[in-house]
Amino acid sequence: MIAGIVWGRNGIGASASRSACILTLALLLAACAAPSSQPSAGAKRPPPAAEPFRIQDLAKSDIDNVTETHLEESLAIVRNLAEKLYRRNPREWRKGPYTSAEVAIKRAFDRSQEWRFAELGNARGTDAIYLAFRPEFGGDRVFAFTVGLAGMLYQAYGGKEEFYIFDVVEPQSVYNAARNVEIAAWKLSNARDPNGQLFLLSNESAGDPPNLSFEREFGKLIALQDVLARILAQHENRTLRRIVQQLPTAVFLPVK
Repeated sequence: MIAGIVWGRNGIGASASRSACILTLALLLAACAAPSSQPSAGAKRPPPAAEPFRIQDLAKSDIDNVTETHLEESLAIVRNLAEKLYRRNPREWRKGPYTSAEVAIKRAFDRSQEWRFAELGNARGTDAIYLAFRPEFGGDRVFAFTVGLAGMLYQAYGGKEEFYIFDVVEPQSVYNAARNVEIAAWKLSNARDPNGQLFLLSNESAGDPPNLSFEREFGKLIALQDVLARILAQHENRTLRRIVQQLPTAVFLPVK
């Protein structure tokens, strides 16, 4: 079951809100750095580098900076999921015009494409995620899944990667994105082809210890969206609408 939380603003001042932003973000980033029970090559990301000051940064609020950081971290997690999925499903990148999984990932995360690719029939966001689990689709399912997931998050943030004082990110869209990640994770673990085989391999419970690294990555991704949705709702004195669906029959929720 997908269960959201209704958040509102109860007299929380701007200073307290900023403190909550910093604290929750620090906790999430610390969780993202926690080692997995079954580490794999290529899964580590370099620590964030200090960004040089730019004059346009004067037009950013604390909320803008927090929103950018959440989106950047979210897309980094999706990229990490792509690497893990290609290692578990090496046949997939060979279905596309790529010479390696690394080339496929570089293509998928080419920001100039804005998560829309001719090889996926220009399907974007949740449409691309659906494509990854269609029996008739003969292309790269990892590419479709990760492009769709990243594109859906990008849409939820208003189709931007930089935010300024007058930009507004809809908190309900970010909340809905968290629910969509839950649905995508369920499909990845359960969707099967007509022969009863999983379309894509992810978690593996047979090992000792079991490989649950995908589950952890999805958990971090969901948490990032839920925390940001709460921060944005508090900042704008908004209330988030709670969404409850049964996962086997759940449909993706709209995001901007």
